[in-house]
Amino acid sequence: MAVEGRHTHWWETRGFAALLVLISIVPLLWPTVPPLVDLPGHMGRYHVELDGGHTASLAQFFDFHWSLIGNLGIDLLVIPMAKLFGLELATKLIVMTIPALTVAGLIWICREVNREVQPTALFALALAYGHPFHFGFVNFALAMALALMAFALWLRLARLNRLRLRAALFLIIGPVIWITHTYGWGMLGVAAFSAELIRQHDKSLAEGEGNWPRSIFWAGIHCICLAPPLLLMVLWRSGKHVGGETGDWFNMQAKLMWFNMTLRDRWHWFDAASLAVLMLVLFAALRDRRLEFSRNLAATAIFLLIVFLCLPRIVFGSAYADMRLTPYILAIALISIRSKPGTSMRFAGRVAAAGLAFYVIRIAATTASFVLFSQGVERAAGALDHLPRGARVVSFVGAPCGMTWSTARLEHVPALGIVRRDAFSNDQWNMAGGQLLRAHIARRRWFNSDPSQIVTARACRGEWWKSIDWSLANFPRDTFDYVWLLDPPPFNAYWTRGMTRVWQNGTNALYRVDDRTQPRSSPAAFKS
Repeated sequence: MAVEGRHTHWWETRGFAALLVLISIVPLLWPTVPPLVDLPGHMGRYHVELDGGHTASLAQFFDFHWSLIGNLGIDLLVIPMAKLFGLELATKLIVMTIPALTVAGLIWICREVNREVQPTALFALALAYGHPFHFGFVNFALAMALALMAFALWLRLARLNRLRLRAALFLIIGPVIWITHTYGWGMLGVAAFSAELIRQHDKSLAEGEGNWPRSIFWAGIHCICLAPPLLLMVLWRSGKHVGGETGDWFNMQAKLMWFNMTLRDRWHWFDAASLAVLMLVLFAALRDRRLEFSRNLAATAIFLLIVFLCLPRIVFGSAYADMRLTPYILAIALISIRSKPGTSMRFAGRVAAAGLAFYVIRIAATTASFVLFSQGVERAAGALDHLPRGARVVSFVGAPCGMTWSTARLEHVPALGIVRRDAFSNDQWNMAGGQLLRAHIARRRWFNSDPSQIVTARACRGEWWKSIDWSLANFPRDTFDYVWLLDPPPFNAYWTRGMTRVWQNGTNALYRVDDRTQPRSSPAAFKS
């Protein structure tokens, strides 16, 4: 909504905002399964959840028990959606809403704070496809998208002075976002408090006081309506089967690495250059007299940055806790930039055109990247056509030692065996209190769950992953019917004795276990 009595420019119109939202879903149109690293693994869990114990093989392989945890977003949404569209299409449609809601939320926040969309805000929209989304943290990403929308509503109701209505609505909105994913509720709380703090301080200044302690007190009072999920958190974490470590605090070297990976996708040079463009926009806003920062949103970005710096890498056994915030810190910082009154519309138009070009280029590159990734996924998934229903499959997915910028995103493709063939897959997560599913097939517990499916050419220092030769030698042959290799590193054929290759496509292969006798370990058979 443009300021009354002023001409509405093309980047401020509702139609243009709707177009920006529609553009955000383009990369997800082509792939059958969105090529997000963890997503196929989640789909395996959804399939077991929807089956409800009716399929004998799934009931034999997995235990699924509903529990109130702060990580249920798509797990709940997929229940009605799958009845209409089937699991795979339902998951895809839900995932498509995440970047759309993220873009819509950023635009709406910018409108509420500035009463118009600022041209610099267009640069922030590409962050809807940040590294955490590519990683496949879909419940998290959905909760953060909902949190952005909720934050915009929080700002709007404050602007309209509908504070009682806001308190009543957020008594419901807070728990809904918490159930989707705890992080979304946390970000909403930080954003709402920081915005209310600035509002209370501005109110105090208008009364001739400018009292910060009083502003902090009243901001806290207004945010009490967001507190009920604290009770849900206590109930969740007090469960007798809930565990998971919390650690790796203040690892600033890792935090700097995560920040540099904010837009990590496929092409390192392109993603690094894109991040440099966004940093240049922020730097220009600090130096250019035609631009300024909204105190409201700048405070929110600073608060989120402090949270990022203070968060450990692992929270309750869930890794990458801190890195997930980087796209949202940067996005809020970018939409906090605005033109000063009297700024030339020619300058604003040029900035808007540059922001639109940046957004479209990033979306086009992400679309191309997803097409290439999805082709690799479908090549590997061809093995499923040769797999009988209910098969007991151990999968090994090749990975390099250390972190590389781009991977094949095959780490959890084995879970498509659960989805399409009711098979066992050893890639499911086993996190007490953090997951609803637990696998229990192999007597050697290592081969029950993630990360047993990830293998390297040789043992990697500092990693839990095993080498391909060790995994082929040690998986219990009396437990599994098939071995599925997805882009594996080179291995010694000695360890495939007693197995028959029934399918191959490039380096991907499917072996049937014919001889249940465990092979004898021989030092000469292992790669040095």
